[in-house]
Amino acid sequence: MTKKIFLCSICNINSGTCNEDCKFCSQSVKYKADIERYKQKPLDQILEEARRLEALGALGFCLVTAQKGLDDKTLDFVCNIASTLRREVPRLRLIACNGTASVDQLKELQKSGIHAYNHNLETSREFYPQICTTHPWEERYETCENVNSVGLKLISGGIFGMGETDNDHLSMLHSLKALNPVSVPLNFYHHNPALPLNPSPLSIDDALNLVRLSRTILDSTDRIMIAGGREITFKERQHEIFEAGANSIVIGNYLTTAGREAHADLEMLQKMGFEIALTPDDK
Repeated sequence: MTKKIFLCSICNINSGTCNEDCKFCSQSVKYKADIERYKQKPLDQILEEARRLEALGALGFCLVTAQKGLDDKTLDFVCNIASTLRREVPRLRLIACNGTASVDQLKELQKSGIHAYNHNLETSREFYPQICTTHPWEERYETCENVNSVGLKLISGGIFGMGETDNDHLSMLHSLKALNPVSVPLNFYHHNPALPLNPSPLSIDDALNLVRLSRTILDSTDRIMIAGGREITFKERQHEIFEAGANSIVIGNYLTTAGREAHADLEMLQKMGFEIALTPDDK
């Protein structure tokens, strides 16, 4: 049976406006990274992106905002977008990624057509205070529990290559396993000179071993997704992520960095004999 690969896409609907101090994030206003910043992306531009990425085979379309959590204004903005996309591009599975969220806020997103909520743990509980001081790891974990409690699909993962230890990798992965996310995005730190972290120390072999470890520990998770940092981390060996256990990638651009040209990814998958998943139930 041909293995099917899930393609997910990201739409940064609000960029570079976050007041938190996450050391890995160029969207924090604290570090003044040279990125595009805006409060709300126009709806027609979001719709154009959704149609283009759906045509390339994306099944998931993630609406991302740069802030600690949802407030009333952002909730209305995301819900309005979701309602339009549900009507205009019905095949897409809509994902929201808007920071910490309460049960009531998540229920409103669900009513608008959001299928899943993405909130990453980022790293281990133990290492987290070294990369963020403005909100605790436990708040992240609680949001993930809230997602599960309302019946939305949980998407949660983390970032490798920020200076954490092997024990931190194990701790984060076991925390994720307890949450039972349907999809786990594995990001690899993409250094920006404005940020206080050192460049990632991981080699390609290190990164592939982390994918294998993630697949082993998260054995009941439907999808292991290789997300941010894929191109700079795996370079010419990107195809090896699937042999290591990944079955999903982000196609197109990321939040503040460009991804590989989409047709190059599609050509890679075709050469490897993979098909593109058309529904969440594809195997």
